[in-house]
Amino acid sequence: MSAALRIVFMGTPSFAVRILDDLHRSHHQVVGVVTVADKPAGRGQQMHQSAVKQYALAHSLALLQPEKLRDEAFLKALDALQADLFVVVAFRMLPDVVWKLPRLGTFNLHASLLPAYRAAPINWALINGDTQTGVTTFLINEEIDAGSILMQAKVALSPNMTAGELHDSLQEIGASLTLQTCDAL
Repeated sequence: MSAALRIVFMGTPSFAVRILDDLHRSHHQVVGVVTVADKPAGRGQQMHQSAVKQYALAHSLALLQPEKLRDEAFLKALDALQADLFVVVAFRMLPDVVWKLPRLGTFNLHASLLPAYRAAPINWALINGDTQTGVTTFLINEEIDAGSILMQAKVALSPNMTAGELHDSLQEIGASLTLQTCDAL
C-alpha cells in the first residue's frame, strides 16, 4: 500500500461523486472539497447545491465554494489545507495559482482516451461509433486537457450502448484509475 496522501478534491456533478467516495473510503485523506457556489435552478429558482457539495456535507468534509478561483481568501484557505495533491473531476479550468499549489501537482480525470474527445467525450465516442473509449488521468498545465498523461484505462463499446450506460462504466473505471494514480504518485 502506498503512503497516505492529503488530497483536495475538486468537482461538481454526480459523475464526480463516485470518484470522491472511493477516495474518501481509501487510505488517503480527503482534507477538503472544492465545488461551485450554490445557484438558483428550476422553475422556482430555488438554491441548488452541487452533487459534490451534498456528498461533502453528508460526510463532514471541509468544503470550499469560491465564486472566483483567484480570490485571495480562497487561495489562503486552500493553501491552509496543506494538500499533497489536488484531484479534479468535472470541475472547471483552474488558474496556475491554484493547480501549482500542491507539492505533487494537480491531476484531472477525463472521460476519454486523451487526446481524443476533449469536449463531450461520452457523446462523441458513441456518435462516431467507436469500439472503445476510456478514461485518462493527466497533470494539469496551462492548456485545456493537454497535460502529461499519467494513466489510462480502456472500456469496450457495444453497438447499442447508451450514453447513460457509458457514463456509469466510465465512472466506475474512473474511480479505480483515480486511486491507482494517487497510489502511484
